[in-house]
Amino acid sequence: MDEQAFKQRTKVLALRVIRLVEALPRKRSTDVIGRQLIRCGTSVGANYRAACRAKSVADLIARLGIVEEEADECHYWLELPVEAGGIPETQVKSPMHETNAILAMTVASIKTLRSRKTNPKFKIQTALLDAGMNQNCKASCRGKRPFAPT
Repeated sequence: MDEQAFKQRTKVLALRVIRLVEALPRKRSTDVIGRQLIRCGTSVGANYRAACRAKSVADLIARLGIVEEEADECHYWLELPVEAGGIPETQVKSPMHETNAILAMTVASIKTLRSRKTNPKFKIQTALLDAGMNQNCKASCRGKRPFAPT
């Protein structure tokens, strides 16, 4: 999945979470859960956009770690109203599926980046890319660091 598609997917998650929170019954507990859901559900996409502007592989890994944490937290807050009996499971099925998919792709990307980070060949390619010398990537990426969650 490319960067733009993943950005769109995280935005879809945020919109689903917002719609879900708007449909929650008005109770003190669901108000608290709703605020937390909106905070972390929208934060996934915002932090992924920040990750796309990472200045190094280490920075990218750190920022993707935040995306992972926010998606995991969103999943937690989606489970709570169902287990508390506040809403039916069918109401959170779609955003839960989306958080699971985003989590899986983010974790896989972090693992891939960590394994590449220790590979000397990858370090050379990264240095060349940073210097604007990697001709294979320069043509296809227009000088940008390629990143696509796996």
